[in-house]
Amino acid sequence: MIKQRYDENNKSKGFTLIEIITVIAIIAILAAVVAPRFVGRTEDARIAAAKADIAAIETALDAYEADNGNYPTSEQGFDALLNITNIPPVPTNWKGPYLKKRVPKDPWGNPYVYVYPGTNNTTSYDIYSLGRDGKEGGTGPDADITNWIAAEN
Repeated sequence: MIKQRYDENNKSKGFTLIEIITVIAIIAILAAVVAPRFVGRTEDARIAAAKADIAAIETALDAYEADNGNYPTSEQGFDALLNITNIPPVPTNWKGPYLKKRVPKDPWGNPYVYVYPGTNNTTSYDIYSLGRDGKEGGTGPDADITNWIAAEN
């Protein structure tokens, strides 16, 4: 068994309380500077995800229209992209499914809204998410995410 000799010149190497407090202060300052840069990134990511979902749905709807000569009606909805429908007008040249799986809910857990013929896109369809607040309209993160360009007020 090896015995350690105690020698006053060989003191235990450790951190002093001042050193620990200094490190904690530096970490706190860095957190205060860096953290605000990441606040809001979650909402930005959700908005980007909603826009990507809408773009994918648009691609499927355009393929459906190319095959059948018209878009699914509001009543037929997104289900017409997965299964042939018996709801009039019945598609005459359905070559789907046009999507691999059901249209997901938006990033806030609400269904995407589909309207054909569109109110804003009068020659095609409207697709939109009601955004974070789940209500029509809104600003900032509560604004609707749409497949049309909103008019400036």
